[in-house]
Amino acid sequence: MSNRHKVIRRPKIVVIGGGTGLSVMLRGLKEKPLDITAIVTVADDGGSSGILRNELQIPPPGDIRNVLMALADAEPLLTDVLQYRFKSVPGLAGHSLGNLMLAAMTDISGDFVTGVRELSRVLAVRGRVLPAADQAIVLKAEMADGSIVTGESMIPKAGQAIRRVFLEPVDVEPLQEAVEAIEQADAILIGPGSLYTSIIPNLIVPKLANAIVDSEAVKLFVCNVMTQPGETDNYSVGDHLEAIYKHIGHHLFDYVIVNDGEIPPQVKSKYAAMGAKAVHLDLDAVTEKGYKVIADRLVLFRTFLRHDAERLSHHIYKLVENWMIRKR
Repeated sequence: MSNRHKVIRRPKIVVIGGGTGLSVMLRGLKEKPLDITAIVTVADDGGSSGILRNELQIPPPGDIRNVLMALADAEPLLTDVLQYRFKSVPGLAGHSLGNLMLAAMTDISGDFVTGVRELSRVLAVRGRVLPAADQAIVLKAEMADGSIVTGESMIPKAGQAIRRVFLEPVDVEPLQEAVEAIEQADAILIGPGSLYTSIIPNLIVPKLANAIVDSEAVKLFVCNVMTQPGETDNYSVGDHLEAIYKHIGHHLFDYVIVNDGEIPPQVKSKYAAMGAKAVHLDLDAVTEKGYKVIADRLVLFRTFLRHDAERLSHHIYKLVENWMIRKR
């Protein structure tokens, strides 16, 4: 068969993280011809997720729900219904309907992973959504003064610099499907999201980290636009990368994607009042470590600053496409 008539398969991309930033980015990526697997943190212990986690002994569903919604091909009304959060109903206040549905699917199917798979089918999700592990993980942090803070939701409230985060149990087993997805990936994409409570918790699951290090896929890091109070105060792009390096012991990434678009003064002021500021791009320090930097205007502002999903996904797809061409 001639090269012209060869069927070119969709690149396999594994996206790892959690939180709002991951969901925003996936809304753009699902429009590209990519075979997407999202591996999502299960360390959340706050809000509705924390309650369901404790009462039903299931992994926290919140980040998984957001990723399912982002990748779903369902009618907008259905996704709005699943994101609906009860306000004043006794016993339901604070819970989102999607979280309750994931809990119900887990009960019906017998385990959380199968529940996620079944809800993915109902929502016509483009790709696969996998928890990093099939059990809830307790995240702990050692702070600058040596004290230990327990719980993902408590770490940013400690009011100190974070020295390191670690898991309990330390030898938590990752989902085998997640390891296999990494082993088969053409591209591995990490971020954006809370550095110490959404990104690093996935990377310190031992076998997941080893699979990423061993992979020959192109590895991309999407850096946050703004610092996060209590987690990354005054962090530069290089500081984000250094924190990951200290936890993993490897320079994981080939490319770092960062925003260099101007943020309007009134938006800066709004974030400054919350203790956040734009993440500084220390370009020389980053490139000296061997990272290739892709910088562009990647932000949109509505109520909050968010990544421009369309522009960001364009850069990611072009990087992956070029990598695939070079590999042929």
